[in-house]
Amino acid sequence: MPLISVISITNSPSYPFTKFWLARDISPEVRLLRRHRYATLEDVSRVWRTIKRYIFWTYERGSFHYDVMVTLILVFIFAAPRLIDFKDQPTDHAGHSVGISYTEAGGQLVYKVDAAIVDAQDEGMVRTNLLRVIEPISGKVSILKTEAIRDSSGRIVAYRAVVQQERRP
Repeated sequence: MPLISVISITNSPSYPFTKFWLARDISPEVRLLRRHRYATLEDVSRVWRTIKRYIFWTYERGSFHYDVMVTLILVFIFAAPRLIDFKDQPTDHAGHSVGISYTEAGGQLVYKVDAAIVDAQDEGMVRTNLLRVIEPISGKVSILKTEAIRDSSGRIVAYRAVVQQERRP
């Protein structure tokens, strides 16, 4: 069984920042097992310069580093929503809760809706806009009767709509 000894040579004059590990057994051959190159101040400076140029976006369009930055941004844009929980959910839309009131009378619903929400010029638009406001609250309905509510000066301040919910089969 050969006897193995390990010799470490550091800071030799020809390679100031290199370390050699030599293995020598009984035979006259000497093998170079591994060569480690230590990072110099210049190497560290080059890395920080590259990072600084990435942060301040100083590379020219079409260069390799520019393409890398754009690719990283696109990967983040498309992968982040699947990988990161941003806790953003759609809000529950309760319709127009302000300015809408209703009562139930004889199996029919009577809605009172502010005129600012309805915002219509003729009877057809009034019915369409009332349906747009009422259906998110009551589901599928049909309007039986509409009536404009006016103030003392004759301006329309609200609409009263008598609706009936459509039965589901």
